[in-house]
Amino acid sequence: GRGFAWLDTGTHDSLLAAGQFVQVLEHRQGVRIACLEEIALRMGYIDADACFALGAKLAKSGYGEYVMEVARSAGATG
Repeated sequence: GRGFAWLDTGTHDSLLAAGQFVQVLEHRQGVRIACLEEIALRMGYIDADACFALGAKLAKSGYGEYVMEVARSAGATG
């Protein structure tokens, strides 16, 4: 994987800080945190075309667009 971070969310302030951390990371790095379709693809549980099909079901959202782009970069023909 790409790494991990432990984020304490025991208070309102720390929960807000964790959310902001995820937002900044996703925007600056151009990746999604815990994208299950991407994880399944990278681990070999699904192929690129199956990943693309899953993303296509969500094509009207930024998440679906991300999943389809990940699939395309892995060789999806969709």
